[in-house]
Amino acid sequence: MPGWVVVGTIVISMISAYGFLMLRCRGMGNPFGRHARWWAIAIIVLAAVISTAVGLAAVAAGKHALAAFVGLILPSGIWLGRAAALDSRPRASQWRRQLVTWVASPLRHLDDAMGDDMQAWCDARVRAAARQPQWLSDAALYYYSQVGRRVKDDHARDELKGWRESIAHKVTLVRLINLDTTDTRLHATLGSHPSTMDSRKYSADDRPRLARRLVADAENELNMFLASVYRLGYHRLLIYPFRPPPVPREKTKPGRSAKPRTASG
Repeated sequence: MPGWVVVGTIVISMISAYGFLMLRCRGMGNPFGRHARWWAIAIIVLAAVISTAVGLAAVAAGKHALAAFVGLILPSGIWLGRAAALDSRPRASQWRRQLVTWVASPLRHLDDAMGDDMQAWCDARVRAAARQPQWLSDAALYYYSQVGRRVKDDHARDELKGWRESIAHKVTLVRLINLDTTDTRLHATLGSHPSTMDSRKYSADDRPRLARRLVADAENELNMFLASVYRLGYHRLLIYPFRPPPVPREKTKPGRSAKPRTASG
């Protein structure tokens, strides 16, 4: 059995498995995040091993060209392997359902790990912006300016724009409350945007409570905004606000001590 057939089948299988895995995870998250990468690697290796085994069987049967074809096509099961729906088919035999469950298990673990990576990514950015209400609005504007023009899907872009405007509107209301604005202006601003028109949810009778509700909702909307950005494939955005570089310490010359401070007055 030629060794180059085995090596070639393995290489083709791994490249094909990687491509189908990326195709499957499009719009879902990053399969090579901190938590998900080991599941992604395991799935690629498993697909390559199975493809190679089937390819070797084809080689043993004297069909060398079929081995390469198997290595290229068989990993498509990763993409087509959204097989959870097959588990519930009433006509499927017990062994078939068990086989599908076993094959789909790594993919389910991968999906869970990608969800963990996405939530950690969003939490880090929401936590940084939540230290001041105005930063929530500034962060949404910054992230939108980074990705808005690159998003090809009109619906996804409009959704991001809607969240950005809603966050900015809620932060404006918080600022008005902090400035002790008049009831007339506060009610008018609440009614000027669809997201705060519900007077039962956003009652102006208790202003401190209203401000807390607005800030919490703005944080939640920023989290949904970021989750959508992450699923669109933008995983490398910097955290806003940016951390300023540390202030360098003044170095004292050798043999000279710093002058002690003297109390004045």
